[in-house]
Amino acid sequence: MKTKLLNAVIALALTTAVASPALAADAKGTWQRENGSARIKISNCGNALCGNLVWLKNPRKDTENPDPALRTRNLVGSQTILGMKPSGTDSWKGKVYNAEDGKTYSGKMRLISANELKLEGCVLGGLICKGETWSRIK
Repeated sequence: MKTKLLNAVIALALTTAVASPALAADAKGTWQRENGSARIKISNCGNALCGNLVWLKNPRKDTENPDPALRTRNLVGSQTILGMKPSGTDSWKGKVYNAEDGKTYSGKMRLISANELKLEGCVLGGLICKGETWSRIK
């Protein structure tokens, strides 16, 4: 009796596991920074993911850009996440442009949940990283 019950439980568990598709990691969408100051839309760009700034609480120009020709451009519409390619389960690596200091850093993204994305900018080959967790905008 116990064997039949155990077999039934195992069969049910296996059937449920096979019938339930795994959620695919999808970082595409619009995300808001922790402090609510900006929103970035992440979408496909070739075989990678890129993110464009689509909203700023206090719109401004790209005054810290190292290229003098770009210092008068509006930040809204600019690309801040560059060429993020898959680097593992729910993870990507690429570049991140920080408009606050005008520098581009090596970057990492990791999907924490369907509605949380950890983004980090790194220096020294990824030895030192600083990041924040963004929230998905629905």
